[in-house]
Amino acid sequence: MSKVECAFEVLGTPDAEPIIILHGFFASSRNWRQVAEKLAAHYHVYILDLRNHGVSPHHPVMDYPAMATDLLLFMDTHHLTRSHLLGHSMGGKIAMWFALNHPERVDKLIVADIAPVSYTHCFNNLIEALKELPLSDISNRKQAEQWLAPHIPELSYRQFLLQNLILKEGAYCWRVNLDIFKSQAPNIIGFPNAEHLSPYTGDVLFLGGSESKYIKAEAVSPLFPEATVSMIAGAGHWLHVQQPVEFLRQVEDFLA
Repeated sequence: MSKVECAFEVLGTPDAEPIIILHGFFASSRNWRQVAEKLAAHYHVYILDLRNHGVSPHHPVMDYPAMATDLLLFMDTHHLTRSHLLGHSMGGKIAMWFALNHPERVDKLIVADIAPVSYTHCFNNLIEALKELPLSDISNRKQAEQWLAPHIPELSYRQFLLQNLILKEGAYCWRVNLDIFKSQAPNIIGFPNAEHLSPYTGDVLFLGGSESKYIKAEAVSPLFPEATVSMIAGAGHWLHVQQPVEFLRQVEDFLA
């Protein structure tokens, strides 16, 4: 399995307990910088750019076994025998798969608004809309945002996706490879078969948004029998952005 060396940011003091933050699909380390800055008061925080995201290398394979292998390489490279893991959405699935396969490398596990299941939604229409954006006609981000509005009605989500639009040599282009994203999206909404693996019996906190439907509590306990599931009121899938104070409180209480 081909490994990718992930780009990363690091905050906090090296002698503190390590925690690795894993972002979601279409996101990057920058989306978690505010959370990381708060956690850095007590922890040595690593925020990764996962393969095909941020400034990390691109690779045609993007599934959970591959990305868990990237995480293992990162920990070995940085001499992290064990670490807390905090993963959101796609990053949460990476963290879960890693914990199931390498339980001895995980201290505490926090999974944000995702469960170890395959979902039925599809990214095809979204990715096609991004691919059809007429980049040669775009002179600023506002134009791009307005062009995408009929295809992606939610303003905050459009703005989030457009963080992947960059100006390079005077022209706009996508930082991410949308063809790879389209071909690998079924892997992202899926979850590998874990029937051959032993349940992870360490400490796990599943944090969900009360307005989100991604947490499926009945799917959690077979693989994570010691898990606590907590729902944050007034939050959807982006719970760390929508309710940052309560999100951080629960994360810090759990880690402490």
